[in-house]
Amino acid sequence: MSLLLRYSLLILMCFPILNLNAQESNSYFSIRGSVRESDTYKPIPKVNIEVNGGAYTITDSDGRFLITRVKKGDELIVRHKDFETVYYTIINDDRITIEVEPVIIKKKTNSKYKRDIKLFNSLIDSVAKFKKKDVAKSIEFVGEALLQSNSVKQNAEAYQVLAEVYMYWKQYDLAVTNYRISLQNLETNEAKLGLANAYGLNKNYQESIDTYEAIDVSSLGNYQKATFYEGLGDTYYHIKDFEASLEAYNKGLEVAKNHLISPKVVDLNSKIAQVYNASGKTAAAEEAFDRTMNLAEQQTKKRALEEKVTVADFQNTARNYDKEIILRKEIIEDVEDVENDSLIENESALTPQKQNYKIGNAYFLQKDYLNAIPYFEKSIQEANEKEDLVVKKDATKKLSDVHFDAGNYEEAKVAFEAYKDVVDELYIKREQELSQADRFRRNIIEKQNRITSLESDRQLTNSLISERNKNQQLIIYSLITGMLLLVVIGFFMFKYIKQQRLANNLLALKSLRSQMNPHFIFNALNSVNSFIAINDERTANKYLSDFSHLMRAVLENSEEDFIPLEKEIELLELYTKLEHFRFQDKFDYSITIDNAIPISEYQIPPMLLQPYIENAVWHGLRYKKQKGHLNISIEKKNTTEITITVSDDGIGRERSKSLKTENQQKQNSKGMGNIKKRVTILNQMYKDKVDVFVDDFQNEEDTGTKVVVTLKKD
Repeated sequence: MSLLLRYSLLILMCFPILNLNAQESNSYFSIRGSVRESDTYKPIPKVNIEVNGGAYTITDSDGRFLITRVKKGDELIVRHKDFETVYYTIINDDRITIEVEPVIIKKKTNSKYKRDIKLFNSLIDSVAKFKKKDVAKSIEFVGEALLQSNSVKQNAEAYQVLAEVYMYWKQYDLAVTNYRISLQNLETNEAKLGLANAYGLNKNYQESIDTYEAIDVSSLGNYQKATFYEGLGDTYYHIKDFEASLEAYNKGLEVAKNHLISPKVVDLNSKIAQVYNASGKTAAAEEAFDRTMNLAEQQTKKRALEEKVTVADFQNTARNYDKEIILRKEIIEDVEDVENDSLIENESALTPQKQNYKIGNAYFLQKDYLNAIPYFEKSIQEANEKEDLVVKKDATKKLSDVHFDAGNYEEAKVAFEAYKDVVDELYIKREQELSQADRFRRNIIEKQNRITSLESDRQLTNSLISERNKNQQLIIYSLITGMLLLVVIGFFMFKYIKQQRLANNLLALKSLRSQMNPHFIFNALNSVNSFIAINDERTANKYLSDFSHLMRAVLENSEEDFIPLEKEIELLELYTKLEHFRFQDKFDYSITIDNAIPISEYQIPPMLLQPYIENAVWHGLRYKKQKGHLNISIEKKNTTEITITVSDDGIGRERSKSLKTENQQKQNSKGMGNIKKRVTILNQMYKDKVDVFVDDFQNEEDTGTKVVVTLKKD
């Protein structure tokens, strides 16, 4: 168990077990090919390749060509002054080799040359075929292709194809490595665009921008230009440079419009709308989204629905909930037709369970509880049928919140119990996925290392053939290369382990919070129940109103590692007021804050102090014979630290322990244990920001308890 928890959630997000939506099909695809003489199999450069749909290119010096946007049934027209025009109908995305009869008769070449090239091309085609099915086989085919390679161009193509495999499986760091190796062999615009995109997806934003800016835009084809500006805009968008992002998207849109690249027109319009929204220009965003919706409806039905989801999300952020609800209901009605044509995985935003959940949430935000409840229940039912635990968890939690806000406390409690069960089930599933992700990662890294070793071996073999008299020098170079590889691997392992620890801490914090929130809620509900039982209706309503306000604030902050100290003080004042309201005859309290403390500059883990106040009241002051006192003071320790002291003159820890049942001791120990674990994890992540010290308050009959929390400034 401890080993599994070390695996990073970041890896989970990167790996195929959680990214099955990458399997979606597209009617358009790219196709590679070459034009060669039938007798000599020599490549023919500068051959005109035209698609009946309008795309155009020419073959390079190696006779190769690339068409970036074609579909099944398109016809290639192959023209050159030295042979008759050839017409070829595209049937799939396999590589095309067009053999032509030259006008000028040349001496035939040996068949081995022809066989070697055909074998290399066949292996590269096999990589593309297995790319979406089996990443391990794809890597093996690249290794075999490199063994058959006899030129730097073929090496460059093999590494570029391998990089594209890694891009498909979301392994962006490995994609960067192989794009760079490809460019070291031969610089091509396709590889440069791929490297820039991989850098951006790997969050190396400055490297991505530098790579884009180094590309000669005038040398790109029209589709490549649109892709170039879209990728550059994406990178600027991620670093929140919205002005530069908008400029890039508009340039790409102009290219796409001028050359009738309709899918890019839709995509770029959508991204322009998102930039407007992110930069606070809501009206411009809404206008752009409306335009994009109309354009998307001219594409496939799936693309139109995907854009509807984007617009619905925008309406949610703009608080136009009625419009959001209408859009999401339309999505649910139309998504069944899309499911008949292609599989929609749980990770897709189009799933009915997600749309029903978001409709319920929109109603909930409007406080329309009557309509919200059935949509959440429908979302839970569909998520259960499709084994979508993530949506089931969120919908169950929201259902509990709706019932609570609506005053249906029993239903809220039942839903919250169901939520806890789903959280436990999801936690187990995530552990299994982490294990699978780790095995997958180790497997492909092992195969990538073989490819890297193959490249090193190939270079070494070439050196041995050309310079046999320098064996000693080659050995030294090999050793240096090996040491550098070890250093690089060590660096990435260190980085990888660090990421694992961070993800492990985040997962542990989430687990602890999921245990603390129910504990706090049920203790508080018991307090409300007992108070209502002994008080009149008016006073009970006042108490319940304050408690509802407290619960809302607690739930809002429950997902945060730290919140402003001001918020925590407000929660403490409200919680202490409620406890005193119930036990007025047992204790008085005071909250003292040093005016010299700039409380806005301090952050504190939420719900850190409340359990200590709860213990002081319930296990110390409640059993005191005379009326006791609870004191909460916040004092300045030095320029960067403050102390928060919670002290009481109750019966003390030893006497309190002797009065408890075995079960009560166990529950209290578990609650305090959770706090200690949270503090330990947060200190690991934020460098000892919080310190907690617990001691007896005084040496008298009622010894009391004192808790001192030391908090450091950010």
